[in-house]
Amino acid sequence: MCKKLFPLLLFFLAINVSALGQRRAPTVEDLLQIQSLGSSQISPNGNYIAYTVTSTDLKQDAFVTQIWLVETTTGRSFPLTRGEKSSTGPTWSPDGQWLAFSSSRAGGKNQIFVIRPDGGEAIQLTKSESGVNGFDWSPDGRTIAFTAPVIDEKASNARKDHLGDFEVVRKEYNYSHIHTIDVAEALNGPVEGKQRTKGEEFTVGAFSWAPGGDRIAFSAARNSDLINGHTTDIFMLRLVSDSVSRIVSTPGPDNSPQWSPDGKQIIFSSAMGNPKFFHSNSNLAVVDAEGGTPRSMTDSFDEQPRLIEWVKEGIYFLGAQKTASHLFRIDPTTGKIMRVSSPDNLMVSGASFTRDGKTIAFTSPSATSLTEIYLAGTSSFTPRKLTSMTDQVKDLILATREVISWKSKDGAEIEGILIKPADFDPSKKYPLLCIIHGGPTGIDRPTLLDTRYYPSDIWAARGSLILKVNYRGSAGYGEKFRQLNIRNLGVGDAWDVISGVDHLIGKGWVDSKRVGCMGWSQGGYISAFLTTSSDRFAAISVGAGISNWATYYYNTDITPFTIQYLGDDPADDPDVYVKTSPMSYIKNAKTPTLIQHGEFDRRVPIPNAYELRQGLEDRDVPVEMIVYKGYGHGITKPKSMRAVIQHNLSWFNHYIFGDPKPDFAKPESPKAVESKK
Repeated sequence: MCKKLFPLLLFFLAINVSALGQRRAPTVEDLLQIQSLGSSQISPNGNYIAYTVTSTDLKQDAFVTQIWLVETTTGRSFPLTRGEKSSTGPTWSPDGQWLAFSSSRAGGKNQIFVIRPDGGEAIQLTKSESGVNGFDWSPDGRTIAFTAPVIDEKASNARKDHLGDFEVVRKEYNYSHIHTIDVAEALNGPVEGKQRTKGEEFTVGAFSWAPGGDRIAFSAARNSDLINGHTTDIFMLRLVSDSVSRIVSTPGPDNSPQWSPDGKQIIFSSAMGNPKFFHSNSNLAVVDAEGGTPRSMTDSFDEQPRLIEWVKEGIYFLGAQKTASHLFRIDPTTGKIMRVSSPDNLMVSGASFTRDGKTIAFTSPSATSLTEIYLAGTSSFTPRKLTSMTDQVKDLILATREVISWKSKDGAEIEGILIKPADFDPSKKYPLLCIIHGGPTGIDRPTLLDTRYYPSDIWAARGSLILKVNYRGSAGYGEKFRQLNIRNLGVGDAWDVISGVDHLIGKGWVDSKRVGCMGWSQGGYISAFLTTSSDRFAAISVGAGISNWATYYYNTDITPFTIQYLGDDPADDPDVYVKTSPMSYIKNAKTPTLIQHGEFDRRVPIPNAYELRQGLEDRDVPVEMIVYKGYGHGITKPKSMRAVIQHNLSWFNHYIFGDPKPDFAKPESPKAVESKK
């Protein structure tokens, strides 16, 4: 028996080795071509789930999103929309006979279209002059309400013809207002819609239909300027008269109202009067539909609850718990909060309910899978996977991902995501690359796959560890943790990154002379702080990062953020700006630094990049700065994203792996690269 079994084992071993041999390390082109699953919406009867899939179209240099359907009984998936223009925001009619979505396929501005779930041609419903923002069906399905900017094109063009083009800063805004269309009329030909709210007293954000269809609750701010986010309140529109009344007016933002099933109450996200809302917990609050004193429902939940829906069984919301994300239910009578989803490490997002509130569809990634769609019951939460997006990477050798923790310099418990090569050997020492998320209230999770900016799996395949640090200020760990970097930005964050590096060095896994760091936005700021204040790194990449908080404060589009974290402006408290600014430590800088920035970045204006570049050059520190033409804070087109990834690869491949130093001004042509293979 054993003699017969031995050749059989060798046979299966050979097959397994052969299968592994067919897999390969990912390339930049692989990463760019991976399709990503976005939002999802289950039909009222639960038969279908509509979801979006974003693909790369290099021909038109665009990431294009289309709508797909999956049958919940069979798991069969198929595309519902096609074309060169994106289709987004799939929203079911109450009877499930139509799926509405928005697209710029006609005339270049977003309009509302509808399509049958069994296919056919999409029908355009709106011809809004300024384009449609958010939209939703009325409860009876006869009407669709939408928001759109109200723009006087005639007056604007007349001024431009006479005086040329100019803007008076923080004096000229487009105000978004609610419009409605009759669906039956619009099915015969697109309509402009009836404007329901008017004027320049507020600009409308999110809205929600009352169960009876006679009223719309909405949130609105003084204007669209981000510095006025704290002015957002809750209003009521009565459709019979188009009269508007304010029903919630508290300091700090009040957003995203939804109705109770009986139409007597409204639940919304609220700062509950706290002016320091950037780093404090928000709450879900309930108020009588006619107004009154809001009552918080989530004081006992120490994180940021994201409202999903109020159904008969209770109020559902999503909330982070460290690197996990779960579905919770509030009993509106007792206020008791119960976690619905499991297991503990589940990462739930994009949840929606059937009409009866008993079935939920949601999206979720994991350490071994891309984002997929799942179906579960709320009373017995046993998720069933319906999509197979992960099949895209079955032929690639990908790294493993796990959550680790360590103590920072001041004793704070810090978590991070450790990405290891597929063949990781704990007896070896590896290069280490740190990737720092933005925010600061972002969060890194153990999810597959990094396809933008920083290609961790390519580096892991080459034999590197990657550490993603959930530094102080990150979401998921409670309000006190998010506030640990108040008036200590950069300083405390650097402690958390360096202590994470030391933790891995202490395990004997890291070559301390081959450590790099990179990040975008707040992650770029922390990377800039490390490049001027530390000599621990062999190379650093600063993406859209802050180099001087005073420069940032006076140029950014979101100055209240700075005040809430640093406490005052640069004139009244210059010391805290000196303490937290990378440029304050520029004389200590030694680390070769790559700087990447969008040309028209308003969030972190590009003077921050030029200031850091010049400071490093003045001290003979190796530095390269690349400006991505036509972009703001993020890179939104695939060819430029290819450049960002390739620039980071080349930079760290030189300083960490010893490859030839890149000449970014003279990149190799695709044909030259191909000829070397």
